[in-house]
Amino acid sequence: MANPAHLMRRQSSRDLYAQRSLDRMEMKELRGRLVTMENGHPSHRTHVMYGATNEAFEDTSPNRRSSETPTSKGSSGEERVFKPEGGECERESWDSKLTFLLATVGYAVGLGNVWRFPYLAQKNGGGAFLIPYFVMLAIEGIPIFYLELAIGQRLRKGAIGVWHQVSPYLGGIGISSAVVSFNVALYYNSIIAWCLFYFAQSFQAELPWSECPNKYFDNGSYITEPECAASSPTQYFWYRTTLQISEDINHPVSFNYKIALALVIAWILVYLCMIKGIASSGKVVYITATFPYIVLVIFFFRGITLKGMGDGLIHLFTPKWHTILDPVVWLEAGTQIFFSLGLAFGGLIAFSSYNPVDNNCYRDAIMVSMTNCLTSMFAGIVVFSIIGFKATMVYEKCLSLRNETLLETFGSSYQSMVFPEEGQPVTIDMNGNLTTVMMPHLPECDLQKELDNTASGTGLAFIIFTEAINQFPGAQFWSVLFFLMLFTLGIDSQFGTLEGVVTSIVDMKLFPNLRKEYLTGGLCLICCLLSMAFAHGSGSYIFLLFDMYSGNFPLLIIAFFECIGISYVYGVKRFADDIELMTGRRPGIYWLICWKYLSPLAMLCILISSFAELAVGGAGYDAWIASEGDTERKSWPVWAVLLVVVLVLASVLWIPGLAICSVINLSGPVCSSVKSVSYEDKTLSTVGQFSKAIVCVQTIAVLLCPVISHYLHVKLA
Repeated sequence: MANPAHLMRRQSSRDLYAQRSLDRMEMKELRGRLVTMENGHPSHRTHVMYGATNEAFEDTSPNRRSSETPTSKGSSGEERVFKPEGGECERESWDSKLTFLLATVGYAVGLGNVWRFPYLAQKNGGGAFLIPYFVMLAIEGIPIFYLELAIGQRLRKGAIGVWHQVSPYLGGIGISSAVVSFNVALYYNSIIAWCLFYFAQSFQAELPWSECPNKYFDNGSYITEPECAASSPTQYFWYRTTLQISEDINHPVSFNYKIALALVIAWILVYLCMIKGIASSGKVVYITATFPYIVLVIFFFRGITLKGMGDGLIHLFTPKWHTILDPVVWLEAGTQIFFSLGLAFGGLIAFSSYNPVDNNCYRDAIMVSMTNCLTSMFAGIVVFSIIGFKATMVYEKCLSLRNETLLETFGSSYQSMVFPEEGQPVTIDMNGNLTTVMMPHLPECDLQKELDNTASGTGLAFIIFTEAINQFPGAQFWSVLFFLMLFTLGIDSQFGTLEGVVTSIVDMKLFPNLRKEYLTGGLCLICCLLSMAFAHGSGSYIFLLFDMYSGNFPLLIIAFFECIGISYVYGVKRFADDIELMTGRRPGIYWLICWKYLSPLAMLCILISSFAELAVGGAGYDAWIASEGDTERKSWPVWAVLLVVVLVLASVLWIPGLAICSVINLSGPVCSSVKSVSYEDKTLSTVGQFSKAIVCVQTIAVLLCPVISHYLHVKLA
């Protein structure tokens, strides 16, 4: 049975056929002006024009008719135009515009919107944080989002194919994006596995993190588990039951079979979502992209009915204007915008490459970016209304305990007393008799301190929020909803990130005879095996290392070179011409200024500031100390630093490395010796073989560093 969306698109194609014919005539005219012909063939002189308006450019939208291709005999007899790999019949396309929008929103809106933005807002000035947040959105977020959607839609390839077609010297940008996406997808699925574990535990009659377990002795007596008593039930369940965490990264202690099983299930689910490319993931996003909003709305109405909700929202949005002058606030606002939108991963380029060539990518960029940011603000309201309730409950419980202690010590007269320091003698009148008692220890009750006691990332989701859910009537229901929401938020971002890797591998022709579902399955299997590095006692520390360093610096460098490539290699005027031919609307001067000056400058400042902050503050991780029931700051060992260097260099060295290779190939005999293979195919084939070697080296580094470290530690001991 025919897909109704395809029928509607075909009908609209017929209605707009006359206008598209005019657009294609303009395209041909523009191509003719920019491609220099000598003896009937494109001329490759010293001054080469790269990009969508040279001979490598071709309109491969699904609605294009073969009779209009400029390669037909009637249009230019001897002209040879390279057609992007896949052709118009083989290239996939979205079922409908709604499917693309949901997929892009699901990819951009992720866990960071729920568990990082609220924390950053309350930490960096409350309502005042919104000023640098929206400024960075305007000069960095939306312009790069627009750039990636436009370039992917025009050239209809993944990140590697796109940047290599813009210029052979820029092909390393796409490979770097694919490597970073692979590294991020490798550890990101651990979060989904944790959500699945908590989701399964939420169906118990009593939530297992609601109370501390008991420690039993041989004689039948028992006490409350000391580690739990020193911390809290939610912390104990997270660190001891879920992670089975060790006291430092050098001691894995034991393998965590529960999390390993959850990881296997998570990777199977990701594969099922991607098994048929966008044909399967495009249907999944109808659930994964909409369900988080349904749950957020449910939690919103639950949150605004809770006691203390107002205190939480006041704490979140009360502006502290002096923080605007702090450079760190601007740094964190820019970083949050950058990673929240999923820029430079290659996923946006891959998604937009499945669009028709005349899709309005400008409107999509504005719509998805604003949806992402408004979702962050809405999630902040939901989170802090519930955190306000949790802080109020803790504050009132503290006051109750304090008053009970005073009542037992001083009687009802304590309300009019002035209390000395703890341990000081106090003389009181007890039924007409003067009695001296020692001032007891009183708990400190401070509502603002409780509101400040929030966390970012996993701490907010698996400790703070679960503690608040414990106070709800029917806590199991709310726990199921919450972790199902986190799961759907994570999985569509996960297969969006992995789609950037798969599309890049297809463009590079690493495995030209392998069907895409087998390629996806093999990639998921490799990632699943590698992700077992996160399923042992020190796995959460390795996860933290990947989270802190595998994406942050490389993505900023990649996006910086994307802007440089479009602005100074390809040319913003030429890029604007292409967008005008696609959408009928030319980008305004504001976007050109952002691409050429403001966005690269913003990313360069963030990158330099991040390195400076790392140099001044140092690098380390918070290790869980079981005997104290708290975390302790420790420095990364040498092997962890080496692993960081491997992760970063394996990502960014492709950019200068491939540029150097391109210079060597252009001046050598490679192209002339193989006339039947295009320059692009030859280069990508060589790069593909080199990529396999790099991935092998990186895989060995990830797997062997913890093992070698543990072995050396045992030998030295």
